[in-house]
Amino acid sequence: MRPQMVIINENTLSAMALRMLLVDIVGNNIDVVCHSSFEEFQASEHGVVPHFFVSADTVFRHSAFFRDIARRTIVITEGDAPTFTQSGFHTIDATASEQVIARQILNIRNAGHGSSHPHPHQPATSELPMLLSQREQEVLALLVKGYINKEVADRLNISLATVIFHRNNISEKLQTRSLGRMTIYAVLNNIVSLSEL
Repeated sequence: MRPQMVIINENTLSAMALRMLLVDIVGNNIDVVCHSSFEEFQASEHGVVPHFFVSADTVFRHSAFFRDIARRTIVITEGDAPTFTQSGFHTIDATASEQVIARQILNIRNAGHGSSHPHPHQPATSELPMLLSQREQEVLALLVKGYINKEVADRLNISLATVIFHRNNISEKLQTRSLGRMTIYAVLNNIVSLSEL
């Protein structure tokens, strides 16, 4: 059975949005599965689970299970949660924007794996096909850094219409309009570094 990243969250929409971001990061070599409760997870067949993404309520209710695997458990919180971080858990804030959540996940990934070696499920960057032109990469880098279209135009000395044209091309090539998913693509393909965000 293939390894799984497991999301345990009662909020189905939140779980599905998180799943999309995780699939963008981990690729196709690991399954990302969602469960609406801890009991549903326990009743399922699962192989090795390198990471759990679990709602704060579930961690509280099943603290004995998750305390033993705190380093592999990312707690989904609503706002800042120093209690969890002090207990050795990583956290992501579900109330943040999708781009901020993507950045939090990438930070956790880099803290756990480091950036000095390719991940087993991800080819080295030189092996990844580059979908975007050089100018599209420049536009994308500024967008994921938080610049609005007008600011991108000013910084690159191009027209606003050209920025919008490039932005539409980027969305079409990456098959998303999600700034969070674009951020993941930009970081994983070395268009920007995580420290620049």
